[in-house]
Amino acid sequence: MSSTNRKVIITCAVTGAVHTPTMSEYLPITPDEIAEQSMEAVEAGAAILHLHARDPKDGRPSPEPALFNQFIPRIEEATDAVINITTGGSTRMTLEERLAYPLQAKPEMCSLNMGSMNFSIHPVARKISSWKYEWEQSYVEGMEDLIFRNTFADIKHILLELGEHGTRFELECYDVGHLYNLAYFVDEGLIKPPFFIQSIYGILGGVGPDPENLAMMRTVADRLFGRECYEFSILGAGRHQMQLLTMGAIMGGNVRVGLEDSIYLGKGTKAQSNAEQVRKIRRILEELSFEIATPAEAREILKLKGRDKVGF
Repeated sequence: MSSTNRKVIITCAVTGAVHTPTMSEYLPITPDEIAEQSMEAVEAGAAILHLHARDPKDGRPSPEPALFNQFIPRIEEATDAVINITTGGSTRMTLEERLAYPLQAKPEMCSLNMGSMNFSIHPVARKISSWKYEWEQSYVEGMEDLIFRNTFADIKHILLELGEHGTRFELECYDVGHLYNLAYFVDEGLIKPPFFIQSIYGILGGVGPDPENLAMMRTVADRLFGRECYEFSILGAGRHQMQLLTMGAIMGGNVRVGLEDSIYLGKGTKAQSNAEQVRKIRRILEELSFEIATPAEAREILKLKGRDKVGF
């Protein structure tokens, strides 16, 4: 069990590339909406913002640097949050597209999926009879026949290209094999401690949301790296969000919320903003006597290069 006086880092994943506008009217789509919800999430207690871009005309995921540039500088000016840019993008983007903005921005952090995988929410399409935009149905149903690609060569390329600028990573591990992939890159000298391992549960194609799996991932990470070498974080997809985050925090982990991961606040209740989810997990953590890390404390814990060394 973890000490209750440590600082817990809250990450907020603001919009992502999985949910579509039909699924929630509260999903931020435009640069203004993404900026405003990001700033509210930081005010609520998020230290790290995990960010994607969307086409403001119809909400489809976009890798366009021009779109990122419409909200990232605003967030950076208004908050002291750690800005974490996706290198995952979506299953339909090439590696070059996914890296277009990160290489320009040279952020303190980027996300990095630690392997190729089936990644899908296609069963959700069966529950939707009317779509807001024409692209959504084929996008969701098409996930059944797509993989998210991150080969060893892809991961090495991302580590070398962004590592040259001092960027560190949110290492997204969707299954136990991803922890072993991470260990390979540690052995190669391409990833150095302290690692920030984002363990992910409940995505179709990854490890399931069973509490036993959380314990397994924590145990394997301890065995591979030693607890002193990494920070553990927990992402529970959909309805599993709050339960797994609470369990993970008690086990010594940090937490991630946000409308990328779940569009709900509780059973049958949609979250009306990212900040609502941040406030909820913050209340739970503080009721358990945990302290919430500030952005400055998160930078120190994760040994980030600092906001004065980014390209935006």
